[in-house]
Amino acid sequence: MTPDIRRSTADDLEAVMVLYRAAAASGGLSRKPDEITHAYVAGFLHQAVEAGISLMAVRDGQVLGEIHGWPMPQSQFAHVFGDITIAVRPEAQGQGVGRALFQGLIADITTMLPQIRRIELGCRESNARAIALYESLGFVVEGRLKQRVFDEGGFYEDDLAMALLVR
Repeated sequence: MTPDIRRSTADDLEAVMVLYRAAAASGGLSRKPDEITHAYVAGFLHQAVEAGISLMAVRDGQVLGEIHGWPMPQSQFAHVFGDITIAVRPEAQGQGVGRALFQGLIADITTMLPQIRRIELGCRESNARAIALYESLGFVVEGRLKQRVFDEGGFYEDDLAMALLVR
């Protein structure tokens, strides 16, 4: 069953914090649970609600996922939508929540932000499921940032730069 996708508001702060802490605890984010602070979540939620887009996936009253990002502020890059982060509750992964959030985000970008021509995101090279999702939505790998991510297991991993051209 596809979740309902709706816009996030500042009132969603606590629900988004719970979601992000659960996703971080499962290794699904680049932040650890103790790095999911009130200031961090309030900051990105405010930025996305005011200048970009933040969407939530909800089913039966439970927040299953959230995605957000915003256009780059510099005039030369104002056509680029980036700083994308997506979080999906671990038990809801593989159920189409991430796809529904990305489809909603792309649809909102194309209708609400006509200046946007390019959507950018980064992804760890080992996150095969996410890469497959992004590629199925039309994103392509444009570059590789060598040894950008440090894993607590003691190794470095490449971060893939991916993009989707929408106009």
